[in-house]
Amino acid sequence: MMRNGDNKSKLQERIDENLKRVYQEALDERLPDRFQDLLQQLREKEAGK
Repeated sequence: MMRNGDNKSKLQERIDENLKRVYQEALDERLPDRFQDLLQQLREKEAGK
């Protein structure tokens, strides 16, 4: 028989795993070209000061 604490622990473990997976997927996404262009413009502007 599973105790309530065990159920919470398993649930918390699943939540943690899913959050880590989603976070990693977000990190792996490529930055859109428009944002890359804007960053490049900012770098050029900073270099020109």
